[in-house]
Amino acid sequence: MITEVTLPLLVNLTLNGIVLGTLYFLTASGLSLIFGLMHVLNLAHAALFAWGAYVALATYTKTGSFALSLLAGLAMGAIIGAVIEIGFVRPFYGDHMLQILLTLGLYLVLHETLRLIWGPSLIAFHIPAWAQGTLDVAGLPLSRYRMVLLILGLALFVAVYLLLTRTRFGIIVRAGVENAEMVEALGINVRRIFTGAFVFGGALAAFGGAAAGPFFRVVWPEMGSEMQLAAFIVVVIGGLGSFTGSAVGALLVGLFQAFVGYFYPNAALIVNVALMALVLLVRPQGLFAPGR
Repeated sequence: MITEVTLPLLVNLTLNGIVLGTLYFLTASGLSLIFGLMHVLNLAHAALFAWGAYVALATYTKTGSFALSLLAGLAMGAIIGAVIEIGFVRPFYGDHMLQILLTLGLYLVLHETLRLIWGPSLIAFHIPAWAQGTLDVAGLPLSRYRMVLLILGLALFVAVYLLLTRTRFGIIVRAGVENAEMVEALGINVRRIFTGAFVFGGALAAFGGAAAGPFFRVVWPEMGSEMQLAAFIVVVIGGLGSFTGSAVGALLVGLFQAFVGYFYPNAALIVNVALMALVLLVRPQGLFAPGR
């Protein structure tokens, strides 16, 4: 069966790909910076995405405020990120095998806690009334909530970019990604920066989950693990420790998944893995250098 390719279809697939890329970016950027700065492969990162979604849903159900639900999800991710770094990861810096086992165990604990509190079933997360329906842009019907996500993603990208390039914290983080020993030699408390990076990464991932809930229309305990595979692909494509690389890689993966997933559903995952393999063959360090 051949699908007729029309302008509205192409526009909607492109929009859908950019939105998916935004969600992947929110998950992957923190993961990339944590690995680039501390060389910690945080397998618990996926659970923060799901926790952000569930906490946002609970907050939205009680308050009716979507903005407050996003902030609640972001705050939960920041808190869990801080607890993971201070309480569990900090004693094992340098021991990569223990870090992997530990963060995998933390993921399982966080995942099962979600199931214990909210149950294993899908729970509906309705789009806020003001974001329902479509907008007519140049004669093309575009989903209101997808446009909201695009605006949120762009605003967050600009805010985080300015944080990393215009503030002392951001400059230290980027310098630490390139050479943590040099930063420590300058008398800077690297441990605090490490905690800040975990808080920052966790907040971004949970914010992504909070924003993704209405996009997917449901939340479920495994939603974070399904996002993490794409996030790892994004991190490899963009370059470990590169914020800009995470954004570009996420956009590529999102667009590939949207278009290939529509026309050839069975090849959606394969094409992203193939894209990652191609980047590794041509540029093993990723598209962007660490700290860029």
